Amino acid sequence: MTTNSSGLIQLGKRLLFVCLLVAGLASALGCASKVAGVGPAGGKGEMITASDEPDARRRARIRLELAVGYFEQGQTTIALDELKQSIASDPTFGEAYNLRGLIYMRLNDRPFAEESFRKALAMNPQNANVVHNLGWLLCQQARYPESLTLFSQALANPQYGERAKTLMAQGLCQMGAGRPADAEASLLKSYEFDAGNPVTAYNLATLLFQRGDYVRAQFYVRRLNNSELANAESLWLGIKVERRMNNRDAMLQLATQLQKRFPQSRESASYARSAFDE
Repeated sequence: MTTNSSGLIQLGKRLLFVCLLVAGLASALGCASKVAGVGPAGGKGEMITASDEPDARRRARIRLELAVGYFEQGQTTIALDELKQSIASDPTFGEAYNLRGLIYMRLNDRPFAEESFRKALAMNPQNANVVHNLGWLLCQQARYPESLTLFSQALANPQYGERAKTLMAQGLCQMGAGRPADAEASLLKSYEFDAGNPVTAYNLATLLFQRGDYVRAQFYVRRLNNSELANAESLWLGIKVERRMNNRDAMLQLATQLQKRFPQSRESASYARSAFDE
């Protein structure tokens, strides 16, 4: 397997989209807790309760929750229809536009996804989840300066709780932009927050391998390959790392796994012809 930046970003794309979706849906559904109320209204002593939610917003929220459910089940068309009704009920409901952006990202309609995220941000510029989502969308279009600015903006928000996700995305985009040192720093920080993320581990090991730090590359890729999240790409990287370190037994063990578990993969074919430097 080649280790070009577009391939690395492609590897992380599916799993990262799941991270985006989880964060986006959590943010969308979290609006209900603001209504249920754990804090005073307007800084006064009176608590905010469900009865304080305007009828239009309540209808929009219910439609959004339905859209989330349909989208999670893969029923994208129905989800979009529910979102249209959510927005019709309350055109100022930014979370509906955030979910619409995520849906259109999945549909690969990038212009409409960007429009949706920007509408959500116009309604709430401090929503770091939406800032992140827009940043990742721009990164996929190789609009690296814009995307990296947005990731920095999200990370600068002290209330933002998805730092591992954004640091990982930032690292992937820095790789795409040809900034390996910055990418390594971002991925290391992401790994500190979430050591179990396979995308972070794989790309961090790849960067270390590329610059000849085989001992550290071995640490990260071995940990990944010893988990249930190992795949053909991580096993192939592990093989190349062990080969460079002259660990023949470890290399052959990984090769056996690769050929047994992923016999039709491109990585298995590369191993069969000893194409270690492709």
